[in-house]
Amino acid sequence: MSKHNPMKTPIICALSLLFVLSSCKKEEKARQPESIVTTTIEPETENDIAKTETSALKISPIDHATMVLEYENEVLYIDPVGGKEAFDTCKTPTMVVITDIHYDHLDLPTLEAINNDSLKILAPKAVFEKLTADLKAKTTVIANGETKTLSTLSFETIPMYNLRKEALHFHDKGRGNGYVITFGQERVYISGDTEDIPEMRALKNIDKAFVCMNLPWTMPVDNASNAVLEFKPKQIYPYHYRNQEGFSDVAKFKMLINSSSDDIEVVQLDWYKGSDVSQ
Repeated sequence: MSKHNPMKTPIICALSLLFVLSSCKKEEKARQPESIVTTTIEPETENDIAKTETSALKISPIDHATMVLEYENEVLYIDPVGGKEAFDTCKTPTMVVITDIHYDHLDLPTLEAINNDSLKILAPKAVFEKLTADLKAKTTVIANGETKTLSTLSFETIPMYNLRKEALHFHDKGRGNGYVITFGQERVYISGDTEDIPEMRALKNIDKAFVCMNLPWTMPVDNASNAVLEFKPKQIYPYHYRNQEGFSDVAKFKMLINSSSDDIEVVQLDWYKGSDVSQ
């Protein structure tokens, strides 16, 4: 048995205490974050806020090519026909937008019936030439490829014309206008009477698109769906689909879009009230 050394006990105790204190400090240091990062979030500007707001665009189908679009204080009548009674449930227009000279787009008695002191009209030159002096005074003429701002809205014109040889006489290139209208941050395309032209296929960043599809004057649903799948609007509204034999097959149009893309929503509105149209 070894002899007990009374000097070793204080030394061992001191070393043990130092070891414990050192371990505590290391553990405490390990619990402390190495640094604290703070982030300052700048308030959004008015423009940034506008980009995140949901559009308040209201769409009211009237008939065939005719619709009413409401956004904030603006009430747009697109190709108004059918007389004043067709708009009995609608607000007074602040603006009329016309695509072409044909009777289902331009109707002078309707324009005169809905006319008011503050009305603005946007139209191609061919339409302007058919207006009365009073209506001409309220009209801004816009040609293919131009961009104009009326009130708070931006209007870009897209050509509308026929491609098929047998239909070329219906719509000459340069006579009528399709439109891309910007409502806030939302871009809305209205085709007017056209086939699946390159200018339509080249469209970018379209939120809503109204695309015609009726023979013999415009195009079949196959061509319309093919063009829509190329320019990829977020929402597509088939319109202007009454033809010589009744109505184009909008159910087929929807199937063609849905079978090829999950990113395009087909929205079917009631354009021909009281008619048995397959949806």
